[in-house]
Amino acid sequence: MNTIPAKMKAAVAGKIDGRPAPVITEIDVPQPGPEDVLIKVAATGLNRGDLMQVAGFYPPPPGAPQTLGLEASGTVVATGAHVTRHKVGDVVCGLVAGGGYAEFCVVHEDSALPVPKGVSAVDAAALPEAHFTVWTNVVDRARLKAGETLLVHGGSSGIGTAAIQVFAARGHRVFTTAGSADKCAACERLGAARAVNYREADFEEVIRAETGGAGVDVILDMVGGDYIGKNFNLLKLEGRLVNIAFQNGAQATLNLLPMMLKRLTITGSTLRARSHAEKGEIARSVQAHVWPLIESGRVKPVVDSVFAMADVAAAHVKMAGSSHIGKILLTP
Repeated sequence: MNTIPAKMKAAVAGKIDGRPAPVITEIDVPQPGPEDVLIKVAATGLNRGDLMQVAGFYPPPPGAPQTLGLEASGTVVATGAHVTRHKVGDVVCGLVAGGGYAEFCVVHEDSALPVPKGVSAVDAAALPEAHFTVWTNVVDRARLKAGETLLVHGGSSGIGTAAIQVFAARGHRVFTTAGSADKCAACERLGAARAVNYREADFEEVIRAETGGAGVDVILDMVGGDYIGKNFNLLKLEGRLVNIAFQNGAQATLNLLPMMLKRLTITGSTLRARSHAEKGEIARSVQAHVWPLIESGRVKPVVDSVFAMADVAAAHVKMAGSSHIGKILLTP
């Protein structure tokens, strides 16, 4: 095993030409706690939360590293005294509250999973944040059941491409929205029954027609704003709406009567600040239900592009421009 250095390069929130941007710095290599593993990072995935942190709107929770990055993949190079799930040499991918944009990263053992067979160590960085988020929101919170229909907004995102594949593979009819013909085509190749270009059509009208006027059972929404009222209209009796972000704003003027008449459930969640125990429970569900779909080839990590860590600012510009399909990754 290579000697672990004392220092490493990492990316933190800073400024370039006076504007908020991720910047590279040198910091101490973190030390794993009793229940942590230290991994030599193969890759880390970009998330909207990283852009929000750089902009000053999403600070790390207490005790989390200031280093950017909410997920990482790589090889375990050291373990805490109480670690039992992983050993030095294992190739894992995991969810972190910060620290992924670095050469080494600490991951709590419960939030780290073995890289699925057939997936490279780099591509595995595209898995944790998307699949943990999708599973805990669509299954745990929205309680999607066999035979029910799902609408996923933002279908070409990392979250969207994961949700489409997983629930199409599990036998659900999945609808989605995306912002271009190319993105819609990609979503349908991944298993969406219909992808609606929201720039050219009213998704509410199209999906209502696609379902014979019935609407859908569950909606996973990261857009918010004026989508919220349309979501209410599209949900069936006992339908469930779960919001995980509000890219079009968290405020809307709503007619709440459909919520009452259709007995709708409106919920939402964040993932970053949850306890290790909660994240560990999600991880075990993902490993049990999603990892077999990945290892069978029915679900794949969708990687748009891979940037070197030195080009982290350019990677953030690309994500902000929303031209990508799937995940953007960084490699040290």
